[in-house]
Amino acid sequence: MPHKSRLYLYDTTLRDGAQTSGVDFSVDDKIIVARMIEGLGLAYIEGGYPGANPTDDAFFTEKRTTKARFVAFGMTKRPGVSLSNDPGVAALLAAEADAVTFVAKSWDYHVDVALKTTLEDNIDCIRQSVAAAVAAGREAMVDCEHFFDGYKANPDYALACARTAFEAGARWVVLCDTNGGTQPHEIAAIVAAATTVVPGDHLGIHAHDDTGQAVANSLAAVRAGVRQIQGTLNGIGERCGNANLTTILPTLMLKPEFAKQFDTGVSHDQLKTISQLSHAFDELLNRAPNRHAPYVGHSAFVTKAGIHASAIMKDPRTYEHVPPESVGNRRRVLVSDQAGKSNLYAELDRLGIVYDRKDRRLDGLLAEVKEREAVGYAYEAADASFELLARRHLGGVPHFYEVISYRTMVESRINAMGARVVVTEAVVKVKIDDELIMSVAEGNGPVNALDQALRKDIGKYQDEIGSLELVDYKVRILNGGTGAVTRVLIESLDRRTNRRWSTVGVSSNIVEASFQALDDSITFKLLKNGYAGQ
Repeated sequence: MPHKSRLYLYDTTLRDGAQTSGVDFSVDDKIIVARMIEGLGLAYIEGGYPGANPTDDAFFTEKRTTKARFVAFGMTKRPGVSLSNDPGVAALLAAEADAVTFVAKSWDYHVDVALKTTLEDNIDCIRQSVAAAVAAGREAMVDCEHFFDGYKANPDYALACARTAFEAGARWVVLCDTNGGTQPHEIAAIVAAATTVVPGDHLGIHAHDDTGQAVANSLAAVRAGVRQIQGTLNGIGERCGNANLTTILPTLMLKPEFAKQFDTGVSHDQLKTISQLSHAFDELLNRAPNRHAPYVGHSAFVTKAGIHASAIMKDPRTYEHVPPESVGNRRRVLVSDQAGKSNLYAELDRLGIVYDRKDRRLDGLLAEVKEREAVGYAYEAADASFELLARRHLGGVPHFYEVISYRTMVESRINAMGARVVVTEAVVKVKIDDELIMSVAEGNGPVNALDQALRKDIGKYQDEIGSLELVDYKVRILNGGTGAVTRVLIESLDRRTNRRWSTVGVSSNIVEASFQALDDSITFKLLKNGYAGQ
């Protein structure tokens, strides 16, 4: 086997992706997303911009990765300010991070208009900033902002910026197509020119998608010599987004042109998680996944009835450019009851559920999954609910308790101070070992009140659920109108074990959808903690 060159994938979802309209990560969100990205096996995770906002300041109070390099992002030293007095550089070097990425102007026009300094002073700012990071024991990187536009305007200066960063000790010099307007053939030619001043194994590419070519531009840059690729999960980012790592990674690993030459550091088992990761990330953002996304979209391997369906059943290679299982997706032939069974086996194997492929109960499970997906359930982001459904079909979920009834009341009234207040109360009746238990609780809304009432007294299981915490609650309207079907996703945390899981409920009544997810969450915790039930 010939030696493969290493390609390093650098994720900037938590910083560049956070500039997406409508996306606003909390610290907890960032922790979850960093864990998701690291599970995929990427080399670098850029966490944000310490010193720019309280969220990123809090996020960088500790290192958030165990294997991936954790990166802090910020500007080079300001012109006219000494390095020791620059608060931005100080915040970067104080952050709990393995590496620092400085963004530097490389277009002479921007140096004049944005920085209002000389070209020479900008070069010196790059040099001093990189040297400071290296001296502090950090891996240093420089994002050459507007590099391609800068090269077109003044190639000598753009290359001088890149050269200066490298000579000062930057491990990576990243060429940025900041406005996303450069074409693939231009990317290839300009990257080739950059390799004359910086070796390709120290060059990276950061592409935006304003012409829909960020993935193509990134791959063109790899062909021309770069060995680091920056991008985001599902291609999120400001304006039209960034290079989509969810598309780039499978291409690098599954297309022979790249797979024979490069090692991404990601295993094929990790690649099989990318569809689930993509969908779970969209659910965290409370966005509908793109059904037609390459590799990971629900429709990426869907075939309708007709000659295509007939051909694909005989030989999937006729209409599938890669095996769907290689990216954790599945083939769907919409009129065939054969569709999805192999995926079901894979999910059961992944969850460690013992089964016999000849067991006819699997047919019932598959049919129910399809029925539930048709009305809005999304199990890609709710593994706990899927596992409960599967185990119930196969006889593996004890009967812990029975919910006899529940009721919520919302009252709006004027209090003694003359202010309008809303009071919410919930009543839940459960039966455990022939004992009927009724609990009443108030909350900040019907769902919170139900959660409080359900967990207020659950008999012999009360101590066990004391460590249960609901950490996220998301609602999606699946169709329009006041009678719309609603999907609720709940993420839960066991504080004792630090285990997290997600559950789902679907109903035209948001309270009922929420209660389904709450009920599944408690049941899943009791199951995983080994309770035998009644």
